[in-house]
Amino acid sequence: MIPVADINAVIDFVKAKGLSEEVISQLRGQYGDYHFTYCLDDDMDAFQPAMEEPGFNVYFVNSNDHCSKLTDNPENASGFVLAEVDEDE
Repeated sequence: MIPVADINAVIDFVKAKGLSEEVISQLRGQYGDYHFTYCLDDDMDAFQPAMEEPGFNVYFVNSNDHCSKLTDNPENASGFVLAEVDEDE
């Protein structure tokens, strides 16, 4: 489970710093209990984001059963996929 306060803090951090591998590394350091993945949103085209933000989309990952899968429910989530949106498309 990812509490709403942590979701909001992660989103605010990415909004302030921008989305990059360095920011993902910083998030991993701050939130060691969660899994973080960075990708381009084009790589996620078969899935709907749980949340849309300017410049990036948020997907939740459930890895509780030893097999990671996307979920739209933060109650079942153990991590994030933060996907950069190309604003020019």
